Formats: sequence, structure tokens, C-alpha cells
Amino acid sequence: MSLRRDQRLRREYLYRKSLEGKERAVYERKALVKDALAQGKALPTELHKEVDSLRHAISLDDEGSLLEQQRTHIDDEYARAGEVDPKVCITTSHGPSSRLKQFAAELRLVFPTSQRINRGGTKVADLVDACKRNDFTDIVIAHETRGEPDALVVCHLPFGPTAFFSLSGCVLRHDIEGTVSVSEAYPHLILDNFSTALGQRTANILRYLFPVPKPDSSRILTFSNDRNYISFRHHTYEQDAGAEPGDAESVKLHEVGPRFEMQLYQVRLGTLDQTEAENEWTLRPFMSTAKKRKVL
Repeated sequence: MSLRRDQRLRREYLYRKSLEGKERAVYERKALVKDALAQGKALPTELHKEVDSLRHAISLDDEGSLLEQQRTHIDDEYARAGEVDPKVCITTSHGPSSRLKQFAAELRLVFPTSQRINRGGTKVADLVDACKRNDFTDIVIAHETRGEPDALVVCHLPFGPTAFFSLSGCVLRHDIEGTVSVSEAYPHLILDNFSTALGQRTANILRYLFPVPKPDSSRILTFSNDRNYISFRHHTYEQDAGAEPGDAESVKLHEVGPRFEMQLYQVRLGTLDQTEAENEWTLRPFMSTAKKRKVL
């Protein structure tokens, strides 16, 4: 029964997603008619045959019908974001090394509402199904090459998206001198320089892995984008006793770790087990223009 329900929900989601392109095209044609009528200009030639139907549709519009306020498949993906705390499953690829296991354990501390599980021989389809049945909202899978963490997969449940990141320069907590203990408080997030549409999409994928923090939380996670490389840093801060609130010079910053660089190379519109899912975006490193290479 649960399988049939999941299939039905997936079909409904894909149907709503398929309507978005049609709705956008209709909206753009109505916008052309509105502008022409408002400015007293002639209507575009290609709209002469459907001008009556467009005028009728415009007369029925209200403020809620604006494109910016319409629901999209992205709204469906994160419909419950902010209402309930995320529940993240942290695991690894098959046969992890001791270093990858340590990295996964540290990721468990980065995501305060996560649980780390031993993958064993579990297949991807079985892993996704088990996480859905246990109400997980996301799956984070760490991969390695010769003992060095080099990739991170973030899969949002139940419909996706799935984001694939490469990792480099990974430094674990115990490799950082003078690290302090890890707080279990919900962290504040700094998402810097995610200015494009893809950047906002990436920021949302990362943002919704974390619960809403309390204002007095002293824990900070930073995702800073620089030329499509995302630097991750984990800090806590404390203010000197008796210092004035807002006095930046009295604040001491402590790096907690881990730290690493990430690069997004694929976003797939579906969950990790859906190999036939459509690619929303794929990195093409040999693009011929600098403008196209600046994706985030």
C-alpha cells in the first residue's frame, strides 16, 4: 500500500512539474498583452489569433496569479521546510576506510538533527526506501578515493532534488590545532555569494539540511562561494565578559572543523535511486566563455 501511495505522489509531482513550462509561456503572453494595452502600442503579430482569450484570462487574474507567487515543483520539494526540523541520514559508500568513517562521524556533528548509519552492503534503492519509511528528509552520502573524502551526495526526500558535490582539501577536526568541543546547538548559517538562480538553488539545498537556530546560538557554519568553489567552515564564538553587545573587537572566534572545499557538478530532479530522473543542471568545465562558466 505504501509503495502504491509513493508512486501516486510521484506521478502527481511530475505532472505538476510538467505544467510549469506551459504556465510560464501563458504568463509571458499575457504580460505582452498587458504591456501593449497599458502603453497604447500595437499588439505583437504572433498574438493576434489568441488576443481575445488572453484578455479574458487577464480579466480573471488576481494578485495571487502572478508568476512570482505561483507554486512550482521547487515549492513541492521543500513544502515543509521550516515547519519541522530536518531529519538527515549520514552514511558512506561501500567499504569505507577509517578516515571516511571519521569524516562521516564529524558530519553527524555538523548536522545537529542527523543520524549516522553504517551502510554495509545496502543498495541505493533499499537505502532510499528505508529512509522514506523512517521519515528522513535528506540523505548525505560521503565518498572517497584511496582513503581521502572526495565527494558528497545530498538527496532530498521524498521527491528530490539530488545534488552531487566534489570535495577537496578536506581537513578533519583532529587535524586542526586548538579545536574546541563541538556544540550541539542549532547553528546560524552564512551563505555568501550565491547570487545567480543556480546559486540560490544550491543555497536552498544546503540551507534546508539545518533546523532553525535560536537567536542566542554561538555556533556558525559558513558556505562561501568563490568562483564556483564553496568553502565550508565551522566556528563557535564567545564574547568577553562585561563587553558591550555588538562590540566586534571583544568577540573571539574558534574554528571547530572539519573544513573543506566543495564544487557542485550535477543537480538531478529526482532521488538518488531514480537513474532515469532529469538533470536540472550539469557542470561543463570546458565551456568557451567566462560568462557561462560563472554558474553560482
